[in-house]
Amino acid sequence: MDAPRKTYRPWNPDCYRQQAHSPASKLPPGDLVFFLLDVITQLDLQAIYAPYEDQLRGAPPFDPRLMTCLWLYAYAVGVFSSRKLATACERNLAFLAIVGDDRPDFRTLSDFRKLHLDALADLFHQVLKLAHAAGLVQLGAWATDGSKFPGNASRHQAMSYGYRNKEEERLKAEIAELLKAQLQTDEAEDAALGSCRGDELPEELQFREQRLAKIQQAKKRLEEQARAEAEAQRQRRAESAEQVRQGEKHAGGRPAGPIRETPDDKAQTSFTDPEMKIMPQSNKGWDYGGNAQVVVDDACQIIVAADVVTDTNDKQQAVPMVQQALANLVAADIERRVDAQGQAQQIASLGDTGYFSDKAVSGLEALGFDPYLATERQKHHAPLGTVEPGALPAKATARQKMRAKLQTERGRAVYGLRKGVVEPVFGQIKGARAVSAASACAA
Repeated sequence: MDAPRKTYRPWNPDCYRQQAHSPASKLPPGDLVFFLLDVITQLDLQAIYAPYEDQLRGAPPFDPRLMTCLWLYAYAVGVFSSRKLATACERNLAFLAIVGDDRPDFRTLSDFRKLHLDALADLFHQVLKLAHAAGLVQLGAWATDGSKFPGNASRHQAMSYGYRNKEEERLKAEIAELLKAQLQTDEAEDAALGSCRGDELPEELQFREQRLAKIQQAKKRLEEQARAEAEAQRQRRAESAEQVRQGEKHAGGRPAGPIRETPDDKAQTSFTDPEMKIMPQSNKGWDYGGNAQVVVDDACQIIVAADVVTDTNDKQQAVPMVQQALANLVAADIERRVDAQGQAQQIASLGDTGYFSDKAVSGLEALGFDPYLATERQKHHAPLGTVEPGALPAKATARQKMRAKLQTERGRAVYGLRKGVVEPVFGQIKGARAVSAASACAA
């Protein structure tokens, strides 16, 4: 990176480390904060420096290296509030190791994050590249999993689609009455208000119009969701019919009802957090949240892709998440290993039964992956038989092939890695950092 032209506040964390009762004398030598202080010098922060370089007037700002290191450490230890971070910079030894004696206030911290949110997210690729160079990412096996995270919206403040229709009609009637009353009093108000126009919208009319606009936007979201769900139902029914045709599934049960393109009257969406969706949470209740998805490399539990989706189950996420992970490898200039024939070596893709489908298996194989996706739930401590691939029928289905693959000695060994690779990552995020769906999106 070229030397910056802008003058910044001096930042020398090594100087603060040498003071009496410094963080370095109290914290263990291998603490994460010292690791980040070393790593920050290896990152290309040109995109973060750029907005300041042409601002040659005013007081020198805080060094972007300091601010970036501070926010990276804050996210790593579960501090997402600018005010809590500013307080930590005054009282917490690890944060003091970063800022020293020159401590930014909460508004400076908040403004920095808002200004550089995209640039901070792009650092993921640089960190991934460093992790690969250090041997922490080996591309041997990737485990994909999802977990529900609660959102910031309250389901008690939501409004159903049916009630929205009634409320929309009521508000339209009230607005019409207010407009009629306003027209009748225009002349009197002009005389009373003098130079004022007298036809300004009353405060209560502004409120009703704003609420009506929010209701109409919420209705539109619900209608779009209903159309997407109708299309998903068509795909599920087509897959089910194919399984019946291939003999994997019995054609019993009640006949399927008609597919609806319009929302149910009880369908809900939130005014304050429209990106979230009501879904089952880990406490067995229902609330607004997101389904966080991660792809984790098996070597050292490094996340190579992450996203938050509104689908309740994981059925459609196996291929998109691996595609995102491959895109991250390209962005980080990481090349997959090749064999003697010059072909990219296969990466084992591990996923629980929620990810299995014929489409997921074929999609992963088309991307050059070796999928190990559970086909059904298995009882704990139940004995597992072994099936040799040669014993499969000539026209075996994808489910039968995958079931036989997971019952081989290698299949059990490879799939057995999944739980120890990806589930501790969610445990660390939820337990140690207390991340919600909204902060997961921001992070």
